[in-house]
Amino acid sequence: MDLDMRKIFAIAWKDTLIAFSSATQWVFFIILPLVFTFILGGGFAGSGVRPDDRVRLIVVNEANTPTAQQLLDALAPVTAVHTDVLLRADADAELAANRAAAVLVIPHSFDPAAASGASLQFKQRPNNLDAPIAERAVEAAAQHVGSPVAAARMAVAEAERIRPFADDAARQAYFDKALASAQTLVSNAPKRLDVTRPTTTPYRYNQAVNTSAGQLLTWVFIPLLSISALFAYERRNGTMRHLLTTPASRAQLLLGTLVGQFLTALVQMALLVGFGIIVMHLNWGQQPVALAVLLIPFALSGVALGTMLGTFIKSESQANGLSIMLGMVMALLGGCWYPLEIFPEGVRAAVHVLPTTWAMQGLIDIAGRGLGPAAVLPNAIVLLGFAAVFFVVGALRFRFE
Repeated sequence: MDLDMRKIFAIAWKDTLIAFSSATQWVFFIILPLVFTFILGGGFAGSGVRPDDRVRLIVVNEANTPTAQQLLDALAPVTAVHTDVLLRADADAELAANRAAAVLVIPHSFDPAAASGASLQFKQRPNNLDAPIAERAVEAAAQHVGSPVAAARMAVAEAERIRPFADDAARQAYFDKALASAQTLVSNAPKRLDVTRPTTTPYRYNQAVNTSAGQLLTWVFIPLLSISALFAYERRNGTMRHLLTTPASRAQLLLGTLVGQFLTALVQMALLVGFGIIVMHLNWGQQPVALAVLLIPFALSGVALGTMLGTFIKSESQANGLSIMLGMVMALLGGCWYPLEIFPEGVRAAVHVLPTTWAMQGLIDIAGRGLGPAAVLPNAIVLLGFAAVFFVVGALRFRFE
């Protein structure tokens, strides 16, 4: 058995030397994947997963009144928004630097009873997708604070219509009492909405994480499918027939070719993961066991699919064209280029027949949600199932001539 493994690795080493004898192979193996990952991932600016993924809302409190503080207190429990109180100049600088979704200015003239907090000033950058979340939170908080004030003013007006107040002090005292009563009623109002939170770990889309994972799968998957071109080339040139005259068996020759491609894919994935950790500061390194559990079955599924394709394809040109086209389509539909959430529901369900879908979901669970091996084990099992099916079909149809 030891001698057999030496033959297999010798064949794998031979194929690797031939493949990397061309400078073009190095470009597609490491240079282009790193360049695409860095550029599409936003470079240094888009790297990392924020420790607080809530929408950042900066508040400029120029009123400094009790009702203004009540507005801030109403914003504090909002789970989707994180508020920072800054001076106006600092707030404008943060917004200009795109370090906040929006700026809320509470002016001196803030009237909490105005409809939907109309006296507030809300500023945002154009096309910021997080700003509407902050705006809805501000509107809800302003309504929460303003409703008791509006009710108290209506109570004062109705009381004065029935019997005029003796003086302003009496009117203010009545207003204060009515406001306290309204605030108590609002705070004790029965809840009419039951909130059910997901049991899974939430993930907020991160460009760098999705790009790093998607580019890794794309640039590794397409070369694995190109094994079909290698088989077509060797059949056309008679290389396989010549190899059969060596002491190696048919099984050793086939395994040697597959092992070489498989190990090359593992090296490429390790380089891309290391690039994501060191350069883009992603969380790949937190779960190395989970990465191994997922990426090894993914590489096996790619090798097996490339082997199966090689049994149906007759020429190198067909193999190269089909490998690139099929690899890119499977990467696109598997969510490697765009989040699956933007696809129609029917497409999202159908693409689960692709190994890229399961691999991409697993990588998002690892780098985006920080989950471990147990979470991605189902994905790995499915990928191994793909590998088994592809390899069985390929082995049954494989011919050396």
